Amino acid sequence: MATDKTFSVAGISKLNGNYKVRFANDVMRIKVLAKSGHEDIRLADLEGEFTKMAAAQALLGLDEFQDAIAQSTITEYIEDNSPKAKVSKPVATKATKTPVAKTTKAVKVTEDEDAPF
Repeated sequence: MATDKTFSVAGISKLNGNYKVRFANDVMRIKVLAKSGHEDIRLADLEGEFTKMAAAQALLGLDEFQDAIAQSTITEYIEDNSPKAKVSKPVATKATKTPVAKTTKAVKVTEDEDAPF
C-alpha cells in the first residue's frame, strides 16, 4: 500500500454476496454504500486518523466486529495487504572450469588361455 492517506471511519459491507473492508472519513458513507446496493453495512467511527492497515487492525478489537464473518473478512484483508518480505534471488557466480581427468592411451586387451581368470 503505497499511500499515506488516513481514515477516521472503517468497517465492512456486503456487495453481491462478498464482504469487503471499507474505509471513509465520514459515517455518511453509509448512504452512498446503501445506494450502491451494499447490504450489512457496519461502519465504526475510529478514535483518530489511521492508515488502512492500522484501521483494519483496530477493527479486529471492536465489539461490533467480533462475529466470524467480520473477523474473517478483516483478517483476510490484513493478510492480503501486509507487506511481503522480499525474496532475494540467488546470486549467479562465474562458473569455474571443472577439472577433467586426462585420458590415457587405450590398451588392446587380448584373451590369454593361460590367464588365471
